[in-house]
Amino acid sequence: MAVRMYGVGGAFFAGFGATRGVYRGLRRWQPGGVALGERTNFAGRVVDLCAGPAVVAGCVVGAVLADVPGRARGAVVVAVVGAGVCGAYDDFVGAGDRRRGFRAHLGALRRGEVTSGAVKLFGVGAAGLIAGALVRERLVDKVLAGVVIAGTAHLVNLVDVRPGRAAGAVFALGVPGLLGRGTGRALAAAPMGAAAAVAVDDVEQRTMLGDTGAHALGAALGVAVAAGRGRTGLVVHAAALIAAAAHGDR
Repeated sequence: MAVRMYGVGGAFFAGFGATRGVYRGLRRWQPGGVALGERTNFAGRVVDLCAGPAVVAGCVVGAVLADVPGRARGAVVVAVVGAGVCGAYDDFVGAGDRRRGFRAHLGALRRGEVTSGAVKLFGVGAAGLIAGALVRERLVDKVLAGVVIAGTAHLVNLVDVRPGRAAGAVFALGVPGLLGRGTGRALAAAPMGAAAAVAVDDVEQRTMLGDTGAHALGAALGVAVAAGRGRTGLVVHAAALIAAAAHGDR
């Protein structure tokens, strides 16, 4: 049976619907009466991490149903699942590690300690490079696309320090993609729909995206940028993301 492919609006609502459905399901499924990954946020309120896995599902479903080339859909799946898994490792395994910045984690790695930050650095980077290789043809463009995908995942996670900021970043970064042409438009719509599905609950401090959701949303947007920009655009985006990462590290 043929699966119907969707344009920009369809990709948005597919991402929205899948995210909302998984989010509600996870909030109902609370083994032992404990919500998935309960955390105390910056304001001292107890929230769950249900939004993170939900937006991973939404980004993947929205991209898979989007009317874009198969390699672009595959790139989103690789980038989002890879980034989401690395983020989940930090959320659920490395939650006690409070070190921040690449230098701190690389310093620990030199001492033989593998931190959750190092797992994210290399895991998200590898997923970005594989995804970049799927959406671009020339070697230099593949590398630039990988930097953009991994860098966008890091950027969205970097701003996720208060409720609603990661979702706001997704909307701000996604709108230019919607105004463009080609593959990038539908690919940008899916993570925007996913973010919209949990934005209110995030702002009202019932849930949080965590590293799982923030990395996944950023990776999905990064693929949209990588697929929808020429080489000059990739260079500009890569340079801006590297600068943002360096600033955030300080």
